[in-house]
Amino acid sequence: MTEKILILDFGSQYTQLIARTVREANVYCEIIPYNKPIHYGPELKGIILGGSPFSVNEENAPVVDVKEMTRQVPVLGICYGAQLTAKLYGGRVEKSDKREYGRAIFSKLKEDVLLQHVSESSQVWMSHSDTIKVLPEGCEILGTTESIPVAAFRHNNNGTHPLYGLQFHPEVYHSAEGKIILKNFLVNICGCTQDWTPAHFITETVEALKAQIGNRKVIMGLSGGVDSTVAATLINKAIGENLYGIFVDNGVLRKNEFEDVLNIYNQLGLHVIGVDARKHFYNKLEGKTDPEEKRKAIGNAFIEVFDQEAHKIEGVELLGQGTIYPDVIESLSVHGPSATIKSHHNVGGLPETMKLGLVEPLRSLFKDEVRKVGLELGIPHEMLYRHPFPGPGLGIRILGEVTEERVRLLQEADAIYINGLKKYNLYTSVWQAGTILLPVKSVGVMGDERTYEFTVALRAVTSVDGMTADWAHLPYDFLANISNEIINNVKGINRVVYDISSKPPATIEWE
Repeated sequence: MTEKILILDFGSQYTQLIARTVREANVYCEIIPYNKPIHYGPELKGIILGGSPFSVNEENAPVVDVKEMTRQVPVLGICYGAQLTAKLYGGRVEKSDKREYGRAIFSKLKEDVLLQHVSESSQVWMSHSDTIKVLPEGCEILGTTESIPVAAFRHNNNGTHPLYGLQFHPEVYHSAEGKIILKNFLVNICGCTQDWTPAHFITETVEALKAQIGNRKVIMGLSGGVDSTVAATLINKAIGENLYGIFVDNGVLRKNEFEDVLNIYNQLGLHVIGVDARKHFYNKLEGKTDPEEKRKAIGNAFIEVFDQEAHKIEGVELLGQGTIYPDVIESLSVHGPSATIKSHHNVGGLPETMKLGLVEPLRSLFKDEVRKVGLELGIPHEMLYRHPFPGPGLGIRILGEVTEERVRLLQEADAIYINGLKKYNLYTSVWQAGTILLPVKSVGVMGDERTYEFTVALRAVTSVDGMTADWAHLPYDFLANISNEIINNVKGINRVVYDISSKPPATIEWE
């Protein structure tokens, strides 16, 4: 039985960050909408009430039964969660004189198990427009900041279990000792044993997969990406040869990627069928120049090939997918069942006629946790820490029509660029890099001959999650060397440019 912390989602942008911080402390947690019923089983060790864009004084503000929760387990309210708690217990919450957003200095007023090992004065991060003006009876202030009198509090006569509130966000990077506070809540107050580790996850998940799948066959579309590879390796540990992986060469993979990835799958002991469908994809892409049309053509062609291969395997009942926790969270709504629910599918658009049940072994993990599990499973580091690569592959890095010859040109140039980043120890400092083949030819001179050949743009960005990105300031000497190497070795390209646009306003990919 895995210990669990529940995080109630009231719509805050920081909710996932709370969960990641809890997981970093080797404690398993789940995010659920605030209006979902809570199952108080023996595995539940505590509840965290997150932030919200709402004010607790709004007519439609989310409300939960905090008193019932504290009869069962310890509770920690963060920002909105703290204000809601104060209001429900009879305190007064009002609009702040000014909106409190950004860094503040937290001063500890009293020693408490929640603030154990926290400095007398430390930086915290505020993000709220309301503030607690008057605490309810039975509450005690534990800390304050320059601008708000109640930054941290404890309810002293609440009942069976402890109740705490913080008006700052301990989960964000700018709260210098926030992780210490959260760990105090998890370990010293909730009594969590911190046994949520990659090895623990693998053992539990393999047993759960054996129980779910039994002797049935599972089919899975593999891409060479992190999520599908880790998911397939876990399923393989549970059912072995009953997992059938399908890896399709869609003609727009990177140079030698089809062969390299198949070799890794073979080393991992996976049963994978490699399908060379390049000609099929090139035929579907012929004459198409619109980016959206190209994406749809590649997606539809994959579905056709996957469906065709799947029907060659008799008795398949289940579909494996690399769905991860952010996909699951995004498919939930904090505003109740009437809101539109977003579907999540790692292999999007597979025919409903296949009528396959889902196997999703990674649906409780964040991306960084998937990589840690992958390392524990023995998957090569290079595969787990590759840069993100778009689903349509080089198809959206060739501006204009995709042809076999243009793919060859781009594969050669891109291989020189990516291998160069690795050779010069720049690959890990870049979040994503790629080469774009432009639909532009320009005049050049090689030897004594005039050339009229293609231009490629090199792209490299730094980012945390891809939502925003800055262009990577690669050394000029490196760029000069890569430019010379591409022009000298790839016949058909005579000009190299470097993209120095950031996102926003530009996007990472050109299409």
